[in-house]
Amino acid sequence: MKYLIFLVPFLLFSCGKKEDVVTSTNQNLDSLLKVYPDSVELLVLHGNKMIKNYRLELALSDGAKAFRLDSTNNEARLLYADALNNRPNRSPEDVARAQNFYAFLLKKMPKEPKIYVSLASTYSQQMDFDKSFLYINQALKINPRYRDAYVMKGSNYLVLNKIDLAKSSYETAVQQDPKFFEAYLMLGSLYQAENDKICLEYYKTAAELQPKNVDVIYSLAYAEQVFGQTYKAMAHYKRMLQLKPDYHQALNQIGVIQQYDLNRIDSAIYYYNSALELEPRFVEAWHNLGTCYESQKDITHALQSYAKALKYDPSFELSRNRADALKGKR
Repeated sequence: MKYLIFLVPFLLFSCGKKEDVVTSTNQNLDSLLKVYPDSVELLVLHGNKMIKNYRLELALSDGAKAFRLDSTNNEARLLYADALNNRPNRSPEDVARAQNFYAFLLKKMPKEPKIYVSLASTYSQQMDFDKSFLYINQALKINPRYRDAYVMKGSNYLVLNKIDLAKSSYETAVQQDPKFFEAYLMLGSLYQAENDKICLEYYKTAAELQPKNVDVIYSLAYAEQVFGQTYKAMAHYKRMLQLKPDYHQALNQIGVIQQYDLNRIDSAIYYYNSALELEPRFVEAWHNLGTCYESQKDITHALQSYAKALKYDPSFELSRNRADALKGKR
């Protein structure tokens, strides 16, 4: 099982009174920017909002423009650095530039722990963990309860394969912020990788904090499935589909339960086909459908299903092995 990794390894947000004012008056930032396209203040507010919504390329556009309009504005520089540091497919040059921005800001705001942790994250990406921990610890000297410092520590330890220290750091993070559901997910994934049933408690807490987040519910449901809590898993997968009817992975997992736990092959076929209607390139569902047909001695449809899986992923060995085994039996 792959660990859940926070983006870089987590997004560092900057919140301020100006954004609260905009929120409280229910003003639409997009509309305001159409009227005042060169407002640095609005660009910064909008860019930070885009970061929180994981729309990093839009945040980068806002940050670059705001910085270009006023290179002396520290909030614009910080937004630009955060967008560079967290953008998908960021280059080493992006990280290095963000690092320079954070180093500059640190001289301007030497008591701001966020800047230290942001700077630490750039060194983590450069695999310089000595410097990363140095800046993390400096942030904790300023604020020993600073949640993101512990998250950054945990992510460093995870990369260094020091799993116990990673778990300890994430535990400390949620002690500082009991509503930080991402850390509960991380702890769940770490314990699940060790086949420790305690992971269910962390996933349950995350789901309680995010009851409509289908990805959180999926983590809980899958762990319940792994640990034999079949009907609880089914209930959670169906809850996901109520919230997001096109969540094809949930349909596939219900099919797996129907096939292997309940021995209801026709029901499994129905759910696999339902998943494939939503995502025709879903290789795993094609393979699972093939195994259902194979169990029913329907070699023709089994081979067709395996062929579909291999069409979309020629390297999918499970389907290739089954197809090779069946070719002489048709």
